[in-house]
Amino acid sequence: QVRLVESGGGSVQAGGSLRLSCAASGRTISNYNMGWFRQAPGKEREFVAAITWTGLVTTYKESVKGRFTSSRDNAKNTVFLQMNSLKPEDTAIYSCAAAHIGGQYNNWGQGTQVTVSS
Repeated sequence: QVRLVESGGGSVQAGGSLRLSCAASGRTISNYNMGWFRQAPGKEREFVAAITWTGLVTTYKESVKGRFTSSRDNAKNTVFLQMNSLKPEDTAIYSCAAAHIGGQYNNWGQGTQVTVSS
């Protein structure tokens, strides 16, 4: 079991930046694909970004492409989500998730709140 703890959320004005971190413990994530998801009030959870276990391939929700960047440091057992040019519609609780190679996302963090004001 991988334990995931997110940090780095906060309140910013539109156009600002935040860097989220997801620290893993209990097991190395070097052979896990990692994802970022978000859930806004009254909405279902949605995919935001993902990075493969190698770190070589990243995918993004269309609306965050060019603004968000996912990266990882396997030596530190941590993944990151750099969020630039934030918009009010990015306001949500952001959670990271881990999927063993070939598996589903079945390890989730508690999430961190991101609030973007106009």
